[in-house]
Amino acid sequence: MSMAVIGLVAGMALGFAGYFGGFGAFVLVAALGAVGFMAGRFLDGDLAAGEFFRVRTGDRDDRRR
Repeated sequence: MSMAVIGLVAGMALGFAGYFGGFGAFVLVAALGAVGFMAGRFLDGDLAAGEFFRVRTGDRDDRRR
């Protein structure tokens, strides 16, 4: 399935949620869609859990000098 078709389906789902359920339903569908997208990318192996976190080093003061 192409990305255009997926975008079309997602847009239609958001449109129906906004029309029939109001703004709250629109936001809920959009948020759950984003969570599902991230979960799908993670399960496909395109996204690693370590990409959300970065290691902080203690050399932040050295950059200001």
